Amino acid sequence: MKRIERDSVGEMEIAPNVYYGVQSLRARENFHMTGQHLRPEQIVALAEIKLAAARVNCQVGRLSQERAEAIEQACQEIIDGKLHAEFITDPIQGGAGTSANMNANEVIANRAGEILGAELGSYSEVHPNDHVNLGQSTNDVYPSSGKLAALKLLDVALPKLEALEAALATKADDFKDILKVGRTQLQDAVPITLGQEFRAYTTAVGRGISKIKQARKALYSMNLGGTAIGTGITASPDYIRQVVPELAKVTAYPLEQCADLVDGTQHIDVYIELSAALKQCAVILSKLSNDLRLMSSGPRAGIGELKLPAKQNGSSIMPGKINPVIPEVVSQVCFAICGNDVTVAMAAEGGQLELNAFEPVLFFKLHESIQLLGNAAETLDINCIRDLQADEAKAKALLDISLATITALAPEIGYAHTADIAEEAMAKGETIWQIIDEQEDLKDLDLDHILDARRMTDPFHE
Repeated sequence: MKRIERDSVGEMEIAPNVYYGVQSLRARENFHMTGQHLRPEQIVALAEIKLAAARVNCQVGRLSQERAEAIEQACQEIIDGKLHAEFITDPIQGGAGTSANMNANEVIANRAGEILGAELGSYSEVHPNDHVNLGQSTNDVYPSSGKLAALKLLDVALPKLEALEAALATKADDFKDILKVGRTQLQDAVPITLGQEFRAYTTAVGRGISKIKQARKALYSMNLGGTAIGTGITASPDYIRQVVPELAKVTAYPLEQCADLVDGTQHIDVYIELSAALKQCAVILSKLSNDLRLMSSGPRAGIGELKLPAKQNGSSIMPGKINPVIPEVVSQVCFAICGNDVTVAMAAEGGQLELNAFEPVLFFKLHESIQLLGNAAETLDINCIRDLQADEAKAKALLDISLATITALAPEIGYAHTADIAEEAMAKGETIWQIIDEQEDLKDLDLDHILDARRMTDPFHE
């Protein structure tokens, strides 16, 4: 037999054994957008906020000890991974996150009421609005939960990025003595070592990580306590002062309350900085992936300086073909993160007056970007970089037949004469050494020193 619940819109029938209520169910019917539910990280974040709020409301005398303890127990169960299936709202929803907040309020109220002996849906002992949501608004709870979820996701993603950085550094050391042709605009340029290229990749990834860590700091600022528009209406002054410090204890993050709660409720531009940092790092990984695909191309008819680990069959029709699937998937992640960054910017710009109603889609895409970037870094590290090999012989052969070393002659004999030698070598299909051997006016030059490719990669090399 179903139970009947009522809200401002009317009555609905709800299964008797579920912990969500009428507002959650109505949201599921209205906002069937992605086919997904809130991320576990945001569900846990909502429970952490409700737990902290209940403790403080009890301390300031607005919530009885019995109700506060029941709410805290219900919240802790959610934090421990229980009742997540009861969170049924789509991540993209109208109402600035009200449905997600009420989903949490209803689940917690029903579970806390059950602990105190009430039937599900009665709300006789614990009410979703009057008790679980006491001193709060969706407009300070939902943004705070989105920030906490982002912090939790970054806790997972950043170590994966740092592991990739370490793997690249190892390869930079492994490849430090391998000479090869450097290329600009996909054309032969001057000599470089493979180690120098990988050291540059390491530096770039490290820079991306630093940008993300810098942007992460803004997530520690919470507008919790500001309630509807940042003025703290319906919350007691003591609650407003204490709720964020209590949440910091619950989460173990160094959280602080926004210096200006109205600003913290109106503006969500802090997410633009984080999204931009994620995009920057993703672009770095994609450029690296592009280079891996180019340097491993062939393997016989292409450049072939690198040997990527074989991970999957590359064709349903061509036997033995192996494709660079890991770099390919990393680039696709980059494309997705770049698209998400546009969504974040549009959502941040779309707010009006005292509130931004578009945080649901912003968090959906921002959280996705964090997870995607971490997973891309992990697969690039484990499935590609760690077992990456160099074909030193192929790299040397390509360097030998190229014109990469000819540039070093220009300071000695002038640009025009050097260009003539290069053009002749190209026209005859010979090496520069073969052409130089025919040049009588170059006999007195220490050509072994001038054209030493190793020296060209290091101005301090003797």
